[in-house]
Amino acid sequence: MNFPTARRWRAALAFTGLLLLASCGTPPAPAPSTDGTPLPHWNTPRVAVGETVNVAGNVQYIAMQFNDLPDWNRQPFAGSLASFHNSCRRLSYNAQWTALCGIAARVPLTDQAARAFFEQYFTPWSVSQNGQLAGTVTGYYEPGLSGSLTATSQAKFPIYGVPYDFVSVPYSSGKRSGTVRIRATGNNSGVVDANGSYTANLSEFPITERTRALKGRFAGNRFVPYYTRAEINAGALNGKAPILAYADDPVELFFLQVQGSGRLITPDGHSVRLAFADKNDFPYVSIGRYMANRGYLPLSNTDMPSIKNWLRDNPAKLAEVLGQNPSFVFFRKLPDDHDNGPSGALGVPLSAGFSAAVDKHHITLGSPLFVATTDPRNGRALNRLVMAQDTGSAITGGVRVDFFWGYGAEAGTFAGKMKHPGYVWTLLPNGQLPRHQP
Repeated sequence: MNFPTARRWRAALAFTGLLLLASCGTPPAPAPSTDGTPLPHWNTPRVAVGETVNVAGNVQYIAMQFNDLPDWNRQPFAGSLASFHNSCRRLSYNAQWTALCGIAARVPLTDQAARAFFEQYFTPWSVSQNGQLAGTVTGYYEPGLSGSLTATSQAKFPIYGVPYDFVSVPYSSGKRSGTVRIRATGNNSGVVDANGSYTANLSEFPITERTRALKGRFAGNRFVPYYTRAEINAGALNGKAPILAYADDPVELFFLQVQGSGRLITPDGHSVRLAFADKNDFPYVSIGRYMANRGYLPLSNTDMPSIKNWLRDNPAKLAEVLGQNPSFVFFRKLPDDHDNGPSGALGVPLSAGFSAAVDKHHITLGSPLFVATTDPRNGRALNRLVMAQDTGSAITGGVRVDFFWGYGAEAGTFAGKMKHPGYVWTLLPNGQLPRHQP
């Protein structure tokens, strides 16, 4: 495999016609602390530009210079640093990041100081997979949907918490066929145990190399996969799960599930934040592609707004189309903190325009990530230093990013139209090498 040098990177980016290339400039002086004194020098030396690291999944990283990143000199760095502060709520417990997070806390929230901080303490690594520089960048958002905490004639579509009979069993052997025995341990959990009372046929479960738990239920003396979306929509959970609230619109409820979190707005204006609690573990399946294959919508017009409009115009097809995605998410209620975004997989609030979901096996959760793609608002370049603070079942691979747009209908419009080629650089502390993370 031949991967581009920094010069070929520039050529590759220009060839797409999507991205603005950064002009070379003199790096700013070392960042000052909040009291005006220079921040400490990093003791670990930088790796050499061009150093290459190959990891599992045919993902390759090449050490670059900041001036190789498109539009680097014109970034809103203060927003990126504020988002990194959120990351540090979790990263600071990691010995490799503790000192760096302490330094970040002393940097003023200005673009100049934040830029100097990132340039002084980080090395950018280009990410490619299977020899391909370009990956896919999509968008997501925090939806707001109308509903009620109790069932009404309008709000009649239940939003479920984790079902009473839902069981999660830690699983890491990688076997996808044969049988194992399961022992119930209570509290929606179980363990693989040769002396367990229940038998599980592994071929029935959606096991992949990333499976860390079998999600299912006990039926007689068997442990079987949990219900699919089609089964749940047909009433399989009646009386078997707490109902947190009721939504007015089943289409909006479906997209709440796709996004993984959101806010319920009641008729009196009360707001409840709904956060991801668990899922049935069936893989996400695109209903847009199904609709295109059936001739319901052209493939070029299967963005979220178009899908919503078609489903509302064709209610007789609702169960058929939504049932094609077997994945189903269960929620938990949280107080609605209007000043912060929803919590991502890292466990910290997401920041509109400065957070993203990634594949945590290839990108370190919490770390800075530079993304170069197309802005769905105007078709121009969108080059941004964001923080990798979330994951998603459809976000797999080293060059795969889901850009967080924020809360509400406008954010949803931008997110729904975003699916563009993109390039990715992961920023790691100087001296730290990329690695595959199990």
